[in-house]
Amino acid sequence: MPNPLNFNAEISSKNQFIAEFSNGISLHLKREDLLHPEVSGNKFRKLKYNILEAEKQKKKTLLTFGGAYSNHIAATAAAGKISGLKTIGIIRGEELGENLEKTLAQNRTLNFAHSCGMHFRFVSRKDYRQKETLEFQQRLNEEFDEFYLVPEGGTNQLAIKGCEEILSEKDKEFDFISASVGTGGTLSGLINASAKNQKILGFPALKGNFLSEEIKKFSIKNNWELILKYHFGGYAKIDSQLINFINKFKEKYQIQLDPVYTGKLVFGIFDLIKTGYFPSGSKILAIHTGGLQGIPGMNSVLTKKNLPLINY
Repeated sequence: MPNPLNFNAEISSKNQFIAEFSNGISLHLKREDLLHPEVSGNKFRKLKYNILEAEKQKKKTLLTFGGAYSNHIAATAAAGKISGLKTIGIIRGEELGENLEKTLAQNRTLNFAHSCGMHFRFVSRKDYRQKETLEFQQRLNEEFDEFYLVPEGGTNQLAIKGCEEILSEKDKEFDFISASVGTGGTLSGLINASAKNQKILGFPALKGNFLSEEIKKFSIKNNWELILKYHFGGYAKIDSQLINFINKFKEKYQIQLDPVYTGKLVFGIFDLIKTGYFPSGSKILAIHTGGLQGIPGMNSVLTKKNLPLINY
């Protein structure tokens, strides 16, 4: 595999066979999580062309947005360090900045981003909701030097271009391509790169069907569907059933799933197979989009709730 730190290089990930079920349905997992230990999965894909564009524009700083446990924040900080770019993270939750030393001691995501050189700007949740307004972005321009802006979650047209590269020519053998959905960028790239015979299934980590409109903005085909019933209550919400599934999956297949995205995806696929959603003989490819860095933070939350922990 070409060096994944070289954003100019073409990279590909391996498909791993998981299981064949009694009705002839087979499941494979595309291991995007193995692209790079710090900029893995769909975050590498989304950042690739954005970083190349920032370099083309001769920008020396990346600025982006995220929550305290954001995979995107961690990946952007790491990618910036690797590429020799400064990074700024606009972080939701102004209380986190009141005692930064304590926050870094308790939050491995922000600690990692900080160790990569990311500068934080903590804002209130009210202000954070205004992050896409002209007024908010003008304030950022006044506060910081000229920067290249990467949206929350990394999704824009350049990110879609990167995510289109997830699928290879060999992947046309699959009938279904499945992926978890956060902002819709990864799924849009998969839709655009899919073959005529394929159906793309998205499993949103968030509650509701509002992502359909976002996906329509970036996708050029209509061979897709959102499966809305495996969000487990909403973004970053999980329960004992999902935790037990993730732990048993790791024990059986030696593959770590994350609780926010890929864990829900694979749980949903297994359940759909069991309930007869897929025709007999279907070949399914699920995309492992990484996100494993957030597991220690999730375990801290689970400890407070007296729930079982994710084996990691």
